[in-house]
Amino acid sequence: MADDGKDNPVSAYKSLLRDMIDRRPSGTRQRIAVALGKHKSFVSQITNPAYAVPVPEPHLATIFELCHFSAEERRLFLQAYHRAHPGRVVRPDSAMSEPETTITIHIPSLKDPRRQAELVDSIRLYADHAVALAKKWDDGKTGDGEKSPQDKPSSKASRRKK
Repeated sequence: MADDGKDNPVSAYKSLLRDMIDRRPSGTRQRIAVALGKHKSFVSQITNPAYAVPVPEPHLATIFELCHFSAEERRLFLQAYHRAHPGRVVRPDSAMSEPETTITIHIPSLKDPRRQAELVDSIRLYADHAVALAKKWDDGKTGDGEKSPQDKPSSKASRRKK
């Protein structure tokens, strides 16, 4: 039996979030996971009302941006979030205030709209992954003990040493 959130305010906002994400294109949970630097299972936990895991406040801006939530969807979600976490100050747009560069990629129009959408989703997923990785490098963390590319000797330099 699904929890509708009437007794649990965390379940209430997680139900809203789950329903909003379910209306987005397939692959949205994966894009969120990549952008947050988390596994897809983490996204499943923070969007499943059956789990007590709350949505961390710092992740809200990323989720709102990736899912293209409307102003009304944000308002509804934030009302429910504040009921669940009344002491927290939520600044969902704070992460979006970072300086950023916008790029435009021109792709051919394909005959099959489904393939066109898959191509666009693939490019977005790759870009989200590349940005998440670059942010880890910028913070000096790669998560695997590896040095970031700028800290590694180039392959030319390695060959010259031999």
